[in-house]
Amino acid sequence: MFKSSSIFTLLIFAIFISSCKKEKVVCNNNLIGSGAEQQWLNAVSGSGEESHGHFILTCVDGGFLQVGETGIYPNSAKIFVVKTDGMGQLIWKKEFGSDGNNLGNSAIEVSDGYIIAGGLYNNSTLIKLDKATGAQTWLQTADNGGTDAVEHLVETSSGFIGVGYINADDPENTFFTEGQGYLTFYDGNGNKTSGKNISSTMAQAYRVVEYNGELIIAGLTAGAEDYALLKTDLMGNTIWSKTFGGSNSDHCFAMDVGSDGSIFLSGHTLSGTENWDTYTMKIDQSGNKIWETKRGNPRGFDAQYIHDEVWDCKATADGGVIIVAGTGDEYSYSGRCEDTEDQSDVWHVYLVKLNAAGAIEWDKTYSATDGNDWAGEAIALTADGGAIIAVDNGGFGFLKVSAF
Repeated sequence: MFKSSSIFTLLIFAIFISSCKKEKVVCNNNLIGSGAEQQWLNAVSGSGEESHGHFILTCVDGGFLQVGETGIYPNSAKIFVVKTDGMGQLIWKKEFGSDGNNLGNSAIEVSDGYIIAGGLYNNSTLIKLDKATGAQTWLQTADNGGTDAVEHLVETSSGFIGVGYINADDPENTFFTEGQGYLTFYDGNGNKTSGKNISSTMAQAYRVVEYNGELIIAGLTAGAEDYALLKTDLMGNTIWSKTFGGSNSDHCFAMDVGSDGSIFLSGHTLSGTENWDTYTMKIDQSGNKIWETKRGNPRGFDAQYIHDEVWDCKATADGGVIIVAGTGDEYSYSGRCEDTEDQSDVWHVYLVKLNAAGAIEWDKTYSATDGNDWAGEAIALTADGGAIIAVDNGGFGFLKVSAF
Protein backbone atom coordinates (compact mmCIF):
# COMPACT_ATOMS: atom_id res chain seq x y z
CA MET A 1 0.00 0.00 0.00
CA PHE A 2 2.78 2.40 0.86
CA LYS A 3 5.50 3.64 -1.40
CA SER A 4 8.56 2.41 0.39
CA SER A 5 7.31 -1.18 0.37
CA SER A 6 8.38 -1.62 -3.24
CA ILE A 7 11.52 0.50 -3.56
CA PHE A 8 12.98 1.46 -0.23
CA THR A 9 12.90 -1.71 1.93
CA LEU A 10 16.39 -2.39 3.24
CA LEU A 11 18.04 -5.75 3.04
CA ILE A 12 19.55 -5.33 6.48
CA PHE A 13 16.12 -5.85 8.03
CA ALA A 14 15.79 -9.37 6.66
CA ILE A 15 17.43 -10.69 9.81
CA PHE A 16 14.77 -8.98 11.91
CA ILE A 17 11.83 -10.09 9.83
CA SER A 18 12.45 -13.76 10.46
CA SER A 19 12.90 -13.43 14.19
CA CYS A 20 10.68 -10.62 15.49
CA LYS A 21 7.23 -11.25 16.97
CA LYS A 22 4.36 -8.97 17.81
CA GLU A 23 4.75 -7.71 21.32
CA LYS A 24 3.15 -5.37 23.80
CA VAL A 25 5.47 -2.47 24.63
CA VAL A 26 5.58 0.71 26.67
CA CYS A 27 5.39 3.56 24.14
CA ASN A 28 7.08 6.87 24.87
CA ASN A 29 5.07 9.49 23.00
CA ASN A 30 7.55 11.87 21.39
CA LEU A 31 5.11 14.52 20.15
CA ILE A 32 5.74 18.24 20.71
CA GLY A 33 2.91 20.73 21.28
CA SER A 34 -0.78 20.29 20.57
CA GLY A 35 -0.91 20.81 16.81
CA ALA A 36 -3.84 21.37 14.47
CA GLU A 37 -7.11 19.61 15.21
CA GLN A 38 -8.84 17.27 12.80
CA GLN A 39 -12.10 18.84 11.57
CA TRP A 40 -13.39 16.26 9.08
CA LEU A 41 -12.43 13.40 6.78
CA ASN A 42 -14.24 12.47 3.57
CA ALA A 43 -13.18 9.80 1.09
CA VAL A 44 -13.97 9.19 -2.58
CA SER A 45 -13.40 5.88 -4.37
CA GLY A 46 -12.67 5.21 -8.01
CA SER A 47 -13.56 2.24 -10.18
CA GLY A 48 -10.44 0.30 -9.16
CA GLU A 49 -10.10 -1.91 -6.11
CA GLU A 50 -8.24 0.92 -4.41
CA SER A 51 -7.34 4.52 -5.17
CA HIS A 52 -4.12 6.31 -4.29
CA GLY A 53 -3.75 10.11 -4.32
CA HIS A 54 -0.44 11.89 -4.90
CA PHE A 55 -1.34 15.59 -4.98
CA ILE A 56 -3.94 17.97 -3.58
CA LEU A 57 -4.83 21.51 -4.53
CA THR A 58 -6.87 24.23 -2.82
CA CYS A 59 -8.92 25.77 -5.62
CA VAL A 60 -9.87 29.41 -6.15
CA ASP A 61 -13.54 28.56 -5.45
CA GLY A 62 -12.63 27.20 -2.00
CA GLY A 63 -12.97 23.57 -3.01
CA PHE A 64 -10.28 20.95 -3.42
CA LEU A 65 -8.81 18.88 -6.25
CA GLN A 66 -6.98 15.59 -5.67
CA VAL A 67 -5.03 13.66 -8.32
CA GLY A 68 -3.63 10.12 -8.40
CA GLU A 69 -4.67 6.70 -9.68
CA THR A 70 -7.40 4.16 -9.19
CA GLY A 71 -6.51 0.51 -9.66
CA ILE A 72 -3.21 -1.26 -9.14
CA TYR A 73 -0.16 0.01 -11.03
CA PRO A 74 1.14 -1.10 -13.53
CA ASN A 75 -1.60 -3.48 -14.66
CA SER A 76 -4.92 -1.82 -13.86
CA ALA A 77 -4.21 1.83 -13.01
CA LYS A 78 -6.15 4.76 -14.43
CA ILE A 79 -5.54 8.46 -13.78
CA PHE A 80 -8.10 9.54 -11.18
CA VAL A 81 -9.13 13.16 -10.53
CA VAL A 82 -11.61 14.23 -7.84
CA LYS A 83 -13.11 17.71 -7.28
CA THR A 84 -14.92 18.50 -4.02
CA ASP A 85 -16.44 21.54 -2.41
CA GLY A 86 -14.94 23.21 0.64
CA MET A 87 -16.41 20.56 2.96
CA GLY A 88 -15.01 17.66 0.96
CA GLN A 89 -18.32 16.77 -0.69
CA LEU A 90 -17.97 15.33 -4.18
CA ILE A 91 -18.68 17.65 -7.14
CA TRP A 92 -17.23 15.45 -9.90
CA LYS A 93 -14.70 12.72 -10.50
CA LYS A 94 -13.00 11.58 -13.71
CA GLU A 95 -10.81 8.69 -14.86
CA PHE A 96 -8.44 8.59 -17.84
CA GLY A 97 -6.71 5.75 -19.67
CA SER A 98 -7.62 2.13 -19.95
CA ASP A 99 -6.00 -0.30 -17.53
CA GLY A 100 -2.21 -0.03 -17.50
CA ASN A 101 0.76 2.23 -16.85
CA ASN A 102 -1.15 5.43 -16.17
CA LEU A 103 -0.10 7.99 -13.59
CA GLY A 104 -1.82 11.08 -12.18
CA ASN A 105 1.03 12.99 -10.55
CA SER A 106 -0.08 16.58 -9.90
CA ALA A 107 -2.25 19.48 -11.06
CA ILE A 108 -2.33 23.25 -11.36
CA GLU A 109 -5.26 25.62 -11.65
CA VAL A 110 -5.36 28.07 -14.57
CA SER A 111 -7.93 30.76 -15.29
CA ASP A 112 -10.25 28.48 -17.24
CA GLY A 113 -9.47 24.99 -16.03
CA TYR A 114 -7.23 22.51 -14.27
CA ILE A 115 -4.13 21.02 -15.91
CA ILE A 116 -3.36 17.45 -14.83
CA ALA A 117 0.25 16.24 -15.16
CA GLY A 118 1.23 12.59 -15.38
CA GLY A 119 1.62 9.77 -17.86
CA LEU A 120 -0.57 7.65 -20.13
CA TYR A 121 0.71 4.39 -21.58
CA ASN A 122 4.33 5.24 -20.58
CA ASN A 123 4.29 8.70 -22.21
CA SER A 124 4.32 12.18 -20.65
CA THR A 125 0.80 13.59 -20.52
CA LEU A 126 -1.05 16.83 -19.81
CA ILE A 127 -4.85 16.94 -19.58
CA LYS A 128 -6.93 20.14 -19.35
CA LEU A 129 -10.27 19.81 -17.55
CA ASP A 130 -13.25 22.13 -17.27
CA LYS A 131 -13.59 23.50 -13.75
CA ALA A 132 -17.32 23.10 -13.40
CA THR A 133 -17.81 19.63 -14.88
CA GLY A 134 -14.39 17.98 -15.20
CA ALA A 135 -14.99 17.53 -18.93
CA GLN A 136 -11.82 17.09 -20.98
CA THR A 137 -10.84 20.22 -22.89
CA TRP A 138 -7.72 18.67 -24.40
CA LEU A 139 -5.30 15.83 -23.80
CA GLN A 140 -1.71 15.87 -25.07
CA THR A 141 0.92 13.15 -24.85
CA ALA A 142 4.60 13.28 -25.79
CA ASP A 143 6.97 10.34 -26.15
CA ASN A 144 10.05 11.91 -24.60
CA GLY A 145 12.00 8.64 -24.49
CA GLY A 146 11.42 5.20 -23.04
CA THR A 147 8.98 5.22 -20.12
CA ASP A 148 8.49 8.89 -19.25
CA ALA A 149 6.08 11.07 -17.29
CA VAL A 150 5.52 14.62 -16.07
CA GLU A 151 5.65 14.94 -12.29
CA HIS A 152 4.76 18.64 -11.91
CA LEU A 153 4.41 21.81 -13.97
CA VAL A 154 4.14 25.59 -13.91
CA GLU A 155 2.29 28.00 -16.15
CA THR A 156 4.37 30.66 -17.96
CA SER A 157 3.54 33.52 -20.32
CA SER A 158 4.17 31.24 -23.31
CA GLY A 159 2.52 28.05 -22.03
CA PHE A 160 3.70 25.45 -19.52
CA ILE A 161 6.94 23.90 -18.31
CA GLY A 162 6.80 20.36 -16.96
CA VAL A 163 9.40 18.46 -14.95
CA GLY A 164 9.73 14.71 -14.68
CA TYR A 165 11.79 11.87 -16.13
CA ILE A 166 12.55 9.85 -19.25
CA ASN A 167 14.08 6.42 -19.95
CA ALA A 168 12.99 4.85 -16.67
CA ASP A 169 15.04 1.80 -15.69
CA ASP A 170 12.32 0.81 -13.20
CA PRO A 171 9.14 1.68 -15.12
CA GLU A 172 6.82 -0.16 -12.72
CA ASN A 173 7.83 2.09 -9.85
CA THR A 174 5.50 5.05 -9.37
CA PHE A 175 7.83 7.17 -7.22
CA PHE A 176 11.47 6.73 -8.19
CA THR A 177 12.08 5.19 -11.59
CA GLU A 178 15.89 5.52 -11.85
CA GLY A 179 15.59 7.40 -15.13
CA GLN A 180 16.86 10.76 -16.36
CA GLY A 181 15.56 14.15 -15.22
CA TYR A 182 13.80 16.02 -18.00
CA LEU A 183 12.12 19.38 -18.74
CA THR A 184 9.29 19.63 -21.28
CA PHE A 185 8.22 22.97 -22.76
CA TYR A 186 4.61 23.31 -23.98
CA ASP A 187 2.48 25.93 -25.67
CA GLY A 188 -0.81 27.05 -24.16
CA ASN A 189 -2.67 24.08 -25.66
CA GLY A 190 -0.31 21.49 -24.23
CA ASN A 191 1.64 20.83 -27.43
CA LYS A 192 5.30 20.04 -26.79
CA THR A 193 7.60 22.70 -28.27
CA SER A 194 10.95 21.47 -26.93
CA GLY A 195 12.62 19.42 -24.21
CA LYS A 196 15.81 19.43 -22.16
CA ASN A 197 17.64 16.58 -20.45
CA ILE A 198 18.80 17.51 -16.93
CA SER A 199 20.15 14.10 -15.92
CA SER A 200 23.55 15.60 -15.07
CA THR A 201 21.80 17.15 -12.06
CA MET A 202 19.03 14.71 -11.18
CA ALA A 203 17.69 11.31 -12.13
CA GLN A 204 14.13 12.43 -11.52
CA ALA A 205 12.72 15.95 -11.30
CA TYR A 206 9.82 16.00 -8.86
CA ARG A 207 8.72 19.58 -8.17
CA VAL A 208 9.06 22.98 -9.89
CA VAL A 209 8.24 26.53 -8.75
CA GLU A 210 8.69 29.75 -10.70
CA TYR A 211 10.14 32.56 -8.57
CA ASN A 212 11.14 35.99 -9.91
CA GLY A 213 11.25 34.74 -13.48
CA GLU A 214 13.42 31.73 -12.70
CA LEU A 215 12.68 28.04 -12.14
CA ILE A 216 13.47 26.21 -8.90
CA ILE A 217 13.46 22.44 -9.58
CA ALA A 218 13.84 19.73 -6.93
CA GLY A 219 14.32 16.00 -7.27
CA LEU A 220 16.57 13.04 -6.58
CA THR A 221 20.07 12.13 -7.71
CA ALA A 222 20.96 8.77 -9.28
CA GLY A 223 20.16 5.89 -6.96
CA ALA A 224 17.97 8.24 -4.88
CA GLU A 225 21.07 8.92 -2.81
CA ASP A 226 20.74 12.69 -2.29
CA TYR A 227 18.44 15.67 -2.62
CA ALA A 228 18.96 17.51 -5.92
CA LEU A 229 18.16 21.19 -6.46
CA LEU A 230 18.48 23.18 -9.68
CA LYS A 231 17.88 26.83 -10.56
CA THR A 232 17.41 27.72 -14.24
CA ASP A 233 16.08 30.54 -16.36
CA LEU A 234 12.78 30.07 -18.15
CA MET A 235 14.62 28.51 -21.11
CA GLY A 236 16.04 25.79 -18.86
CA ASN A 237 19.58 27.18 -18.81
CA THR A 238 21.34 26.31 -15.54
CA ILE A 239 22.07 29.12 -13.08
CA TRP A 240 23.29 26.77 -10.35
CA SER A 241 22.80 23.20 -9.21
CA LYS A 242 23.30 21.67 -5.76
CA THR A 243 22.98 18.35 -3.96
CA PHE A 244 22.30 17.84 -0.27
CA GLY A 245 22.37 14.83 2.01
CA GLY A 246 24.42 12.68 4.30
CA SER A 247 26.31 9.40 4.25
CA ASN A 248 23.29 7.23 3.48
CA SER A 249 20.17 7.44 1.29
CA ASP A 250 18.24 10.74 1.23
CA HIS A 251 14.97 10.84 -0.75
CA CYS A 252 13.59 14.26 -1.71
CA PHE A 253 9.90 14.28 -2.65
CA ALA A 254 8.78 17.72 -1.44
CA MET A 255 9.64 21.32 -2.25
CA ASP A 256 8.05 24.73 -1.86
CA VAL A 257 9.23 28.34 -2.00
CA GLY A 258 8.19 30.94 0.56
CA SER A 259 7.14 34.51 -0.22
CA ASP A 260 10.64 35.72 0.72
CA GLY A 261 12.30 33.25 -1.68
CA SER A 262 13.27 30.68 0.96
CA ILE A 263 13.38 27.21 -0.60
CA PHE A 264 12.15 24.33 1.56
CA LEU A 265 13.08 20.75 0.68
CA SER A 266 11.76 17.71 2.49
CA GLY A 267 11.70 13.95 2.24
CA HIS A 268 13.10 11.12 4.32
CA THR A 269 16.58 9.95 5.20
CA LEU A 270 18.67 7.09 6.52
CA SER A 271 21.66 9.36 7.15
CA GLY A 272 22.38 9.35 10.87
CA THR A 273 19.02 7.78 11.78
CA GLU A 274 17.84 4.37 12.98
CA ASN A 275 15.36 4.08 10.11
CA TRP A 276 13.60 6.45 7.71
CA ASP A 277 13.05 9.84 9.43
CA THR A 278 11.67 13.09 8.03
CA TYR A 279 14.42 15.33 6.70
CA THR A 280 13.69 18.99 6.00
CA MET A 281 15.98 21.85 5.04
CA LYS A 282 15.87 25.55 4.18
CA ILE A 283 17.92 26.84 1.23
CA ASP A 284 18.48 30.44 0.12
CA GLN A 285 18.19 31.71 -3.45
CA SER A 286 21.93 31.20 -3.98
CA GLY A 287 21.67 27.52 -3.11
CA ASN A 288 23.17 27.79 0.39
CA LYS A 289 21.70 25.57 3.08
CA ILE A 290 20.50 27.62 6.07
CA TRP A 291 19.40 24.76 8.32
CA GLU A 292 18.27 21.16 8.34
CA THR A 293 15.99 19.28 10.76
CA LYS A 294 15.32 15.55 11.17
CA ARG A 295 12.35 14.17 13.04
CA GLY A 296 10.79 10.73 13.40
CA ASN A 297 9.10 7.99 15.43
CA PRO A 298 6.42 10.27 16.91
CA ARG A 299 4.50 7.45 18.62
CA GLY A 300 7.52 6.13 20.50
CA PHE A 301 7.82 2.58 19.17
CA ASP A 302 11.08 0.76 18.51
CA ALA A 303 12.70 3.26 16.14
CA GLN A 304 14.58 0.65 14.12
CA TYR A 305 11.29 -0.53 12.59
CA ILE A 306 9.51 2.79 11.98
CA HIS A 307 9.28 4.55 8.61
CA ASP A 308 8.47 8.28 8.59
CA GLU A 309 8.02 9.05 4.90
CA VAL A 310 7.53 12.64 3.71
CA TRP A 311 5.71 13.27 0.43
CA ASP A 312 4.88 16.99 0.47
CA CYS A 313 5.48 20.32 2.18
CA LYS A 314 4.13 23.87 2.07
CA ALA A 315 5.80 27.12 3.06
CA THR A 316 3.74 28.98 5.66
CA ALA A 317 3.02 32.69 6.10
CA ASP A 318 5.19 32.91 9.24
CA GLY A 319 8.33 31.99 7.28
CA GLY A 320 8.27 28.35 8.32
CA VAL A 321 7.07 25.16 6.67
CA ILE A 322 4.67 22.29 7.30
CA ILE A 323 5.44 18.76 6.09
CA VAL A 324 3.14 15.78 5.65
CA ALA A 325 4.20 12.16 6.02
CA GLY A 326 3.03 8.67 6.80
CA THR A 327 4.38 6.93 9.89
CA GLY A 328 4.32 3.20 10.63
CA ASP A 329 6.30 -0.01 10.26
CA GLU A 330 6.60 -2.36 7.30
CA TYR A 331 8.08 -5.44 8.92
CA SER A 332 6.73 -8.58 10.59
CA TYR A 333 7.47 -6.89 13.90
CA SER A 334 4.54 -5.00 15.39
CA GLY A 335 4.63 -3.13 18.67
CA ARG A 336 1.37 -2.55 20.53
CA CYS A 337 1.24 0.16 23.18
CA GLU A 338 0.20 -1.12 26.60
CA ASP A 339 -1.84 1.97 27.46
CA THR A 340 -3.45 2.99 24.13
CA GLU A 341 -3.44 -0.31 22.16
CA ASP A 342 -1.96 1.67 19.25
CA GLN A 343 -0.08 -0.66 16.88
CA SER A 344 3.02 0.37 14.99
CA ASP A 345 1.94 -1.42 11.81
CA VAL A 346 -1.23 0.68 11.63
CA TRP A 347 -0.14 3.74 9.69
CA HIS A 348 -0.97 7.32 10.70
CA VAL A 349 -0.87 10.67 8.94
CA TYR A 350 2.02 12.68 10.38
CA LEU A 351 2.34 16.50 10.29
CA VAL A 352 5.40 18.45 11.44
CA LYS A 353 5.35 22.26 11.68
CA LEU A 354 8.77 23.98 11.64
CA ASN A 355 9.38 27.67 12.24
CA ALA A 356 11.59 29.95 10.15
CA ALA A 357 14.66 28.86 12.15
CA GLY A 358 14.00 25.14 11.67
CA ALA A 359 12.77 24.47 15.22
CA ILE A 360 9.80 22.14 15.65
CA GLU A 361 6.74 24.13 16.76
CA TRP A 362 4.53 21.03 16.91
CA ASP A 363 4.00 17.63 15.37
CA LYS A 364 0.94 15.42 15.45
CA THR A 365 -0.43 12.17 14.07
CA TYR A 366 -3.96 11.53 12.79
CA SER A 367 -5.52 8.09 12.49
CA ALA A 368 -8.65 6.18 11.61
CA THR A 369 -11.03 5.20 14.40
CA ASP A 370 -11.59 1.76 12.86
CA GLY A 371 -7.93 0.70 12.95
CA ASN A 372 -7.36 1.02 9.20
CA ASP A 373 -4.22 2.53 7.70
CA TRP A 374 -3.92 6.23 6.93
CA ALA A 375 -0.88 7.89 5.39
CA GLY A 376 -0.34 11.53 4.41
CA GLU A 377 0.41 11.93 0.70
CA ALA A 378 0.08 15.68 -0.01
CA ILE A 379 -0.91 18.93 1.66
CA ALA A 380 -2.33 22.30 0.65
CA LEU A 381 -2.98 25.35 2.81
CA THR A 382 -6.53 26.67 3.21
CA ALA A 383 -7.94 30.18 3.48
CA ASP A 384 -8.83 29.74 7.17
CA GLY A 385 -5.19 29.17 8.16
CA GLY A 386 -5.52 25.39 8.25
CA ALA A 387 -4.73 22.72 5.69
CA ILE A 388 -6.25 20.00 3.55
CA ILE A 389 -4.38 16.68 3.40
CA ALA A 390 -4.57 13.93 0.80
CA VAL A 391 -4.82 10.68 2.77
CA ASP A 392 -4.11 7.20 1.45
CA ASN A 393 -6.86 5.17 3.11
CA GLY A 394 -7.78 2.88 0.22
CA GLY A 395 -9.56 5.78 -1.50
CA PHE A 396 -8.91 9.48 -1.96
CA GLY A 397 -9.10 10.74 1.61
CA PHE A 398 -9.65 14.48 2.17
CA LEU A 399 -8.58 15.36 5.73
CA LYS A 400 -9.21 18.94 6.90
CA VAL A 401 -7.28 20.28 9.89
CA SER A 402 -7.84 23.52 11.79
CA ALA A 403 -5.84 26.73 11.72
CA PHE A 404 -2.36 26.46 13.23
